[in-house]
Amino acid sequence: MRGQYALLRLLLAGFFLYLAWPRIPQAVKPLELVFWGAWLGFFLLVVGANIASLLQLIQPPIMEQEYTKQRRTYNH
Repeated sequence: MRGQYALLRLLLAGFFLYLAWPRIPQAVKPLELVFWGAWLGFFLLVVGANIASLLQLIQPPIMEQEYTKQRRTYNH
């Protein structure tokens, strides 16, 4: 269960790359090349962060961390 969200994000990123890949070689203008370069850079950041999360190299996001309730006792 721990890596479920990271795996889903990797699959989503792969799907977006699948959709974008045919359009990347068609970029000829400098602005288009900057856009696709930035897009691929962001893609690599997303993939790297999720792989690090799957390999437990980084702490998972707050949403994925397990919350354990601790009972507070007040000793006077």
